[in-house]
Amino acid sequence: MARADTENTIALLKEIRTKRGITMAIIEHDMNVVFSLAERITVLAQGTPLVEDTPENIKGHPKVREAYLGEAQV
Repeated sequence: MARADTENTIALLKEIRTKRGITMAIIEHDMNVVFSLAERITVLAQGTPLVEDTPENIKGHPKVREAYLGEAQV
């Protein structure tokens, strides 16, 4: 999807959420989209929930970094 289309989709989903007051479950690999929309994130590793937290806490979470970037926990 082109960046402009992605931004339009984000805006549309935010508008729907605000106007209807609904909860959405979004499965997405583009982290810019995820962080733009999510209030809570569940990170899966090999199909198993690894971490559930706010976007702010997920960004630097050691378990997420280890699973997706191969960094060892210290």
